[in-house]
Amino acid sequence: MAKILTWPESGEILGKLREDGNKIVFTNGCFDLIHIGHVRYLREAKSLGDVLVIGLNSDRSVSSIKPGRPVNSQDQRAEVLASLEMVDYVVLFDEETPHELIKLIQPDILVKGGDWKKEEIVGSDIAKETFSLPYVKGVSTTGIIERIKKI
Repeated sequence: MAKILTWPESGEILGKLREDGNKIVFTNGCFDLIHIGHVRYLREAKSLGDVLVIGLNSDRSVSSIKPGRPVNSQDQRAEVLASLEMVDYVVLFDEETPHELIKLIQPDILVKGGDWKKEEIVGSDIAKETFSLPYVKGVSTTGIIERIKKI
């Protein structure tokens, strides 16, 4: 899928878009089970700029920070994200944090969810602006998984 980029492609494509005056917004995460909180968050992130790029944790990266996960494979998660209208590009990363990917992409705006303090957001030293967006209360992937287990 054309919206799912390799690291070299992302550097080249996003560099050209930036040169053309586009404001690049970057966020990252596991995005294991897409829910309304993700949709609202990504829509708000996109509204902050012109191009929304998601750094997606690889399967290995997810399992290192969330035991027993992911539920869905990296290829499936990437395809679902790429199908969302507000998402312009998805780039997988295998590390525990997206710091190296953020260095490559050099986003204008960096966005994370509301449980992150701005100064603790990985890559805030690289992006021109950093935002911590609010969560939808009571909606989380972990919560959804726990409810399913009870059925």
